[in-house]
Amino acid sequence: MCSIFYLGEFMIIINAKIYTVEEDVIQNGFIKFEDGKISEIGDMSDFNGDFDLDLQGKSIIPGFIDAHTHLGLVEDGISFEGDDVNEDTDPCTPQLRSIDGVNPRDKAFYEAYKSGVTTALITQGSANPIAGQMSIIKTYGICIDEMVINDFCSIKFALGENPKSVYNSKNQAPATRMATASLIRENLFKSKEYLENKIKAVEDEDDLPEFDFKYESLIPLIKKEVKAHFHCHRTDDIFTAIRIAKEFDLDLVLVHATESYMIPGYVKDYPVIIGPLMTDRSKPELANLDLSCTKILSDNDVLISLSTDHPETPLKYLSMQPILAIKEGVSEQKALEMITINPAKTLGISDRVGSLKEGKDADFIITDGNIFDYKTSILNVFINGEEVYHA
Repeated sequence: MCSIFYLGEFMIIINAKIYTVEEDVIQNGFIKFEDGKISEIGDMSDFNGDFDLDLQGKSIIPGFIDAHTHLGLVEDGISFEGDDVNEDTDPCTPQLRSIDGVNPRDKAFYEAYKSGVTTALITQGSANPIAGQMSIIKTYGICIDEMVINDFCSIKFALGENPKSVYNSKNQAPATRMATASLIRENLFKSKEYLENKIKAVEDEDDLPEFDFKYESLIPLIKKEVKAHFHCHRTDDIFTAIRIAKEFDLDLVLVHATESYMIPGYVKDYPVIIGPLMTDRSKPELANLDLSCTKILSDNDVLISLSTDHPETPLKYLSMQPILAIKEGVSEQKALEMITINPAKTLGISDRVGSLKEGKDADFIITDGNIFDYKTSILNVFINGEEVYHA
């Protein structure tokens, strides 16, 4: 399919098989979008009037969402000069903002939206127990500020092997899991106290406490305005994440959670971001990596999102990961949800993306077949109603 060259205020596409995700598939439908938003969607039996494009049975699918990437923080084909993912000079850095390190001109962005990934969470690495502020962006653009959905959606925490190995090599804490958890608790306690002192100072019309950038950065987390994403693989680290989240009343998201399939009853109350599935058992924490995790967690009603952990697995391969879940017995519908509406819910952006519905962003893909069939091609990609790719 050639470029559609949509330049008007609105566009109408007809005769499409539309995967709405949250509702039934519309076998032969139409979609209208204007000013970057979906304004109307329905069955062709309800359509009258002019149109811009007749898809003649081709498919429309919501843009894919990757809920955990290092996109633009680890640039493609560049070593130290393009590696801004870990500030491993200080184990606790909640004040760092991921958008300040992202290069949108990295080729991986083009590969992302070309393969249908229209939204991605960008996070720091897992060297630090507290790594910084995560952001959510659209994958098309030149200026990161114009691509942002949420420039501070959550705080990245890391447990287990990564922080202890990084700082053990520097002969400083944390060199154990105990020290990692202790550092996280210490900063959360101090941030909570800092907030309480600020509130008391205002009430008493007294001097505010001395400004502390780190504790100030954790206040939105303490107030549950942003989420806590915990990097954790083993069951013991998963339980530590849950323990800390309960102690401080945090809005918890479990990331990677490689062994979560062993304890589905304990994780069912938390969103889980699984992945990357297309990887080897490169370190001890991955010894129990098993593709059956998607089926087990799905059967236990866990809200699962699939992630590439780009560049661990390149973001352009996100749509291949649900195929692995399907091979384990997950339905195609649930597998599609794992890279659309589930990550949208997990990231708190389901009012904008993750499904095709009136009022949501016009982020979608046009394909010539089932997206999970290796022979299917992506013909066009739209982000905010703008055609950003055509085959």
